[in-house]
Amino acid sequence: MKHKPASDTADLGTEQRNPATQDLDMLSALEIARAINAEDAKVAAAVKQALPQIARAIDTIANALSHGGRLIYVGTGTSGRLGALDAAECPPTFNSDPKAVQFVIAGGVKALGAAVESNEDSRPAGAAGIAKRKPTQRDVVVGIAASGRTPYTVAAVEYARSHGAATVAITCNRETPLERAAEIAIVVAVGPEAVAGSTRMKAGTAQKMVLNMLTTGAMTRLGYVYGNLMVNVHLKNSKLVERGIGILREITGLDRDSSIKVLRQAGGSVPIAIVMTKKKVGKSQAELLLKSAQGHVRAALGEK
Repeated sequence: MKHKPASDTADLGTEQRNPATQDLDMLSALEIARAINAEDAKVAAAVKQALPQIARAIDTIANALSHGGRLIYVGTGTSGRLGALDAAECPPTFNSDPKAVQFVIAGGVKALGAAVESNEDSRPAGAAGIAKRKPTQRDVVVGIAASGRTPYTVAAVEYARSHGAATVAITCNRETPLERAAEIAIVVAVGPEAVAGSTRMKAGTAQKMVLNMLTTGAMTRLGYVYGNLMVNVHLKNSKLVERGIGILREITGLDRDSSIKVLRQAGGSVPIAIVMTKKKVGKSQAELLLKSAQGHVRAALGEK
């Protein structure tokens, strides 16, 4: 086992002992829940401080995706798993190309369900992991690390940037190597955890909130959301079919039976069904309108 000097983490806010929870092991179950909840309540305020950087990243990602580029998350441990989760949820939510949002995690896919933490320390592994995705100037690579110092993630971001990709850092500590490695640094300083150093807690929550904003924001900018409805939802199961019917009814005012009929005529595509109904055109014309609007439903409808 390689020993890391205490100075490597001693000054990190996320590694400090939290004065508010120093007697955590002496509390009742309800008191523990209250103490953790009180710490969690601080996360949204910390994320709020990073909104300008988050907005910049959203526009960068939307621009890349609109030109055929990719969003690639890279991380280790909890951070890597959160990136993988967000990537996995984009196709069913937005019917996006599964290749559009990808992830790289130290230790590979097996690390999604088991700890492979030793890989965090390897810069060569980080560079090699992202190199397999062949990042270019069309792509955006987002490095996620609560500490901001994970060698694997820092090296991956540095490699991606050296090959022309736009780079974003998501970290919960200031003035770190990952922040310096990326063009856009999203720093969410959540402070010490309820259990010292357990960054799956507040730091993990903060990272999940930011990732939600990045993909939801980018997909919304691309027109995959109409109002606040996920009109590009992929109708893969009964729940999603019902959601699609509900969305179509909400937007067009059709009754349930008419909505089902139009969805069938539209080949199961909610955007096509919306355009067919609101523009009073057939499927082929609706497809042309959406294509000319680059899939943006509101633009296809000629709405501002």
